[in-house]
Amino acid sequence: MNEKKILGVCAWLSDRFDIEVSMLRIIFVIATVVGIGSPILIYLILALVKPANY
Repeated sequence: MNEKKILGVCAWLSDRFDIEVSMLRIIFVIATVVGIGSPILIYLILALVKPANY
Protein backbone atom coordinates (compact mmCIF):
# COMPACT_ATOMS: atom_id res chain seq x y z
CA MET A 1 0.00 0.00 0.00
CA ASN A 2 1.53 3.33 -1.00
CA GLU A 3 -1.27 5.57 0.30
CA LYS A 4 0.91 6.54 3.27
CA LYS A 5 0.99 10.30 3.87
CA ILE A 6 2.35 11.16 7.33
CA LEU A 7 2.62 8.10 9.58
CA GLY A 8 0.48 5.69 7.58
CA VAL A 9 -2.22 5.31 10.22
CA CYS A 10 -5.18 6.02 7.93
CA ALA A 11 -3.79 3.76 5.21
CA TRP A 12 -3.28 0.98 7.75
CA LEU A 13 -6.80 1.39 9.18
CA SER A 14 -8.34 1.48 5.71
CA ASP A 15 -6.60 -1.78 4.80
CA ARG A 16 -7.51 -3.41 8.08
CA PHE A 17 -11.22 -2.48 8.04
CA ASP A 18 -11.72 -2.23 4.25
CA ILE A 19 -12.73 1.45 4.33
CA GLU A 20 -11.75 4.12 1.83
CA VAL A 21 -8.60 5.91 3.02
CA SER A 22 -9.87 9.36 2.02
CA MET A 23 -12.98 8.86 4.17
CA LEU A 24 -10.82 8.09 7.21
CA ARG A 25 -8.69 11.16 6.60
CA ILE A 26 -11.80 13.34 6.36
CA ILE A 27 -13.14 11.86 9.61
CA PHE A 28 -9.84 12.55 11.41
CA VAL A 29 -9.74 16.14 10.13
CA ILE A 30 -13.36 16.86 11.06
CA ALA A 31 -12.89 15.30 14.50
CA THR A 32 -9.80 17.43 15.06
CA VAL A 33 -11.48 20.67 13.96
CA VAL A 34 -14.69 20.03 15.90
CA GLY A 35 -12.80 18.76 18.92
CA ILE A 36 -14.53 15.41 19.36
CA GLY A 37 -12.46 13.40 21.81
CA SER A 38 -8.74 13.73 21.26
CA PRO A 39 -8.10 12.56 17.68
CA ILE A 40 -4.48 13.73 17.61
CA LEU A 41 -3.65 11.64 20.67
CA ILE A 42 -5.53 8.66 19.21
CA TYR A 43 -3.66 9.08 15.92
CA LEU A 44 -0.29 9.08 17.70
CA ILE A 45 -1.20 6.01 19.75
CA LEU A 46 -2.31 4.18 16.60
CA ALA A 47 0.99 5.13 14.96
CA LEU A 48 2.78 3.33 17.78
CA VAL A 49 0.47 0.30 17.64
CA LYS A 50 0.48 -0.32 13.88
CA PRO A 51 2.97 -2.81 12.42
CA ALA A 52 6.39 -1.37 11.60
CA ASN A 53 6.40 -2.63 8.01
CA TYR A 54 3.42 -0.48 7.06
